[in-house]
Amino acid sequence: MKSKLFVGGISWGVSDEELRRHFEQYGTVLEARVIRDRESGRSRGFGFVTYESADDAAMAKEKLDGSEHAGRTIRVNEAEERRRRYDTYGGYSSRTSNGYRN
Repeated sequence: MKSKLFVGGISWGVSDEELRRHFEQYGTVLEARVIRDRESGRSRGFGFVTYESADDAAMAKEKLDGSEHAGRTIRVNEAEERRRRYDTYGGYSSRTSNGYRN
């Protein structure tokens, strides 16, 4: 079963591929993605890593949370489902606080 991790504190220069390589030492990574600002394209300092196995994700979380990568201490937690926000138009929306859909 797939398992997704949140990775915070990522150095600004880290690419998706570098993030993948760092986490692959603990299992099969299906996706590694550094989140970037829509307008500038710069890293927002966090990302997500999806493992093929929940056991591999748990091992990576245990081993890498609080470790150093590219000169910064990273935080690794289980990713939470995105919560829907109440829309000012009377319903729930998947729009973010800046009004754009992800």
